[in-house]
Amino acid sequence: MDFSFSEEQLAAVEAAQAVFSGVAADAVPSPALVPGAVAEDFDRPLWRKLAEADLLGLVLDEAHGGAGLDPVALCLVLREAGAVLARVPLLETCAAALAVQRYGPPELRDRLLPGVVRGTLVLTVAAHGRTGHDPAELAVTARRDGSAWVLDGTHTAVPWAQHADRILVPAVTPDGHPVLALVPRDSADLADQVSTSGELFAEVRLDGVRVPTEDVITTDGAWDWLRRLLATGTCALALGLGSTVLRLTGEYTGKREQFGHPIATFQAVSMQVADRYIDLRAMEATLWQAASDWRLDPVAVAVAKIWASEGVRRVVQTAQHLHGGFGADTDYVLHRYHAWAKQLELSLGPAAMHEEALGDLLAAEA
Repeated sequence: MDFSFSEEQLAAVEAAQAVFSGVAADAVPSPALVPGAVAEDFDRPLWRKLAEADLLGLVLDEAHGGAGLDPVALCLVLREAGAVLARVPLLETCAAALAVQRYGPPELRDRLLPGVVRGTLVLTVAAHGRTGHDPAELAVTARRDGSAWVLDGTHTAVPWAQHADRILVPAVTPDGHPVLALVPRDSADLADQVSTSGELFAEVRLDGVRVPTEDVITTDGAWDWLRRLLATGTCALALGLGSTVLRLTGEYTGKREQFGHPIATFQAVSMQVADRYIDLRAMEATLWQAASDWRLDPVAVAVAKIWASEGVRRVVQTAQHLHGGFGADTDYVLHRYHAWAKQLELSLGPAAMHEEALGDLLAAEA
């Protein structure tokens, strides 16, 4: 299958590489060395650079100041972000903004999207529900009350919530219909949580929070589509992370000698690295298959999640094994990639769960 990229998509990659070239993956303290979060805020200077490079509006329409590109372009930029462990809410903001553009009313689009493009409006998404296992929309109830919706419930592990201007919250109406509500950060009660990667997350508690009707998206399919976009973007982050880890492994095994020879020349080592290279190529092929369709086909997304969840875990485990004790040294960056890989794996969920979902989808199509 041909996954050749357009000139516009390649230009986005070039711009992203220029912005991320100055990012150091170990610029903040290691999660292994601090009891709480690694930093109080996300990387604001990097966020401003992304806005100046027109990368925050990459997938938004030109009418709002964006470039009008597709999810493939977003995933290409996310791949570069994952390669350097960029500490910015790029996936969450772009995915939420794209959902607003695709499913939100015109007034909401005109009011919010220009701020996203300029980098003055930061969005995040509560995508993990109350426990991280149940459907996220069931964690919060939404009922109409005059000109507003009233929200009650709790979402856990919401990234960047303490510093986002709006939190896009999935909720369910009394008749079982999913909606998406844009909740101002100050309207929610936030309890700090620390992710596996050491970043500051939040438990978002909503107790009778009123959201104006014009800030609630009620269009059928909006949440399902956004959930698939978030999963596809997470696969792109995992691909970028895994590519860097494999490069680090190749560099280390090429110079680390044992019995007078670089360990990369040993058959057992080279076979393990080759297997991980195959994992990355499978992650890449399934990612572009999922992202290349604006509908984000559920079957393609499920396959991409299977490979990303398993692949990123295997790549990092092999890297740690081949680095030996050096891989756990907090003066070396690999342990940071290991922590981020575990966070991405947990965000995606276990491959077995996606395989079961894939079987259900295929059975339904049959």
